[in-house]
Order: sequence, then structure tokens, then C-alpha cells
Amino acid sequence: MTTIVLIAKEALPGKVKTRLHPPLSLEAAAELAAAAIADTLAAIAAVPATRRVLLFDGAEVPPGSEEYDVMNQVAGDLDLRLGAMFDECEGPTVLIGMDTPQITSEMLAPMFEPWPPGVDAWFGPANDGGFWVLALANPDGDLVRGVPMSRDDTGSIQLQRLRDAGLTVRELPELTDVDTIDDAIAVARAAPLTRFATVLSAHMPLDGHPASAPDRVLTGPAPERASTSTGTGTSTSTSAPTSTSTSHAHRTETAHS
Repeated sequence: MTTIVLIAKEALPGKVKTRLHPPLSLEAAAELAAAAIADTLAAIAAVPATRRVLLFDGAEVPPGSEEYDVMNQVAGDLDLRLGAMFDECEGPTVLIGMDTPQITSEMLAPMFEPWPPGVDAWFGPANDGGFWVLALANPDGDLVRGVPMSRDDTGSIQLQRLRDAGLTVRELPELTDVDTIDDAIAVARAAPLTRFATVLSAHMPLDGHPASAPDRVLTGPAPERASTSTGTGTSTSTSAPTSTSTSHAHRTETAHS
């Protein structure tokens, strides 16, 4: 009985991935964001989650999420919105974002198998100091609220928060979070068969660009490192979402803490 939550923002020009402009146009950046969401939903589709939740900022849910439970984000900073979401969930809950389109179902698989005895959480760090996944056996918003988000020390602060709470955390490999054009190119090179890579290559050449080293794309279960109570930070969007009901998805409003 595991819930997976995707936090995402509607891919509208000028509202998403604005740090990719320039060199991309705002329209191309939004198209790339939509591709990242599609790749992430495809990875999620292959895991045996018992509940799928879209923690959404926008009016029209992305294709592939129509049967998700849509949870509207509360107003406030990202830590408050994540905290409210965790408070609304029961049982093991896995949170991922829309900025790592290179993820695969194999990377997520360990969190949808029986957890090792004594493990309370899973954490996957991102290259920007944030995190690409945070899973809690017993979701509690107080484990996230108060952690400053979108900073290069978010991850270390979140990790310490979990440790201070006495949790034992299993770590997953670090991934590149797409914030800049160099990040985007690195991810596209690492995962060339994704929609993300196809869209980016249609707008700019990928060869010869001095992007950072790409992530290693795993083809099997992600290697694990045991530690106690790890935490992370994330650069997920912080703007407050709308509560407009759309499509066939099931919407709920998260409560303020």
C-alpha cells in the first residue's frame, strides 16, 4: 500500500522553466517542461502504486494524469505545501518532482518493494543541493515544514531534520535536476530516448555544448546507501496553484497545517 505523489506545475509559456530562456524561447521552455512531465508520468506508470496523486499548480492536468487524485497545493512556501500534502496521505508515501525526466521505474522500484527492516524513509539527492525523491513510511508534514526550499543547502537541512527525528533513511543515487540549460543538455544526453531529449534536440544542438557530465542512467534497481535520517532540498516551483477542477482527475484541497 504505497502512494506516489508527483508535484507539478502546468506547462504554460512564461510560467515554467523560465531559466532556460534564453537560449530557449518561453514557448520552447514550456514544451520542454511538458515533455519532462510526460516522461515522469511514464516512469510512474510502471510502478505498483496503490494510489497516484498529482500535487498540482494549474488548471488543466497533463495528459496521462487524468485518473490521478489531484490535490491542490495550499498557499504559502513550498515547505508548507509539501507538509500539507504529507499530512493528507496515509501509509508509505513517495514524493517526486517534474524536473528529473531521466528517472526510470527501476530507480523507483526499491520504494515499491518491502522496505528493509527499520528503514523509515528514502531520499534521493539532486545536484543542486535539493532532492528528487523523498519517501516516508509514516508521512508527517512536520518533517518538512520549516525547511528552507530552493537553496543549495536545502538537502542538508532536510537530511538533518529527518535525523533529528530519529529516522533511518536509505539513500538513492544523486540525479541532475533541470534548472539551467546545461542541466537540460546533460539530462538529454544521459537519457536520449526520452521525450525530453527529443524536444530539446528539436530546439538546439546537443553536440559540442560544454554541459556538465550527464547522470548515469540505471538499467536495474538503484544502488542503495544506508544512513540514519537523511533529508534533502528541492527546487520545485514555489508559486501557489489554482484550485480549478479539470479533466477527469479527482481533486482534493490540502488543508493548511
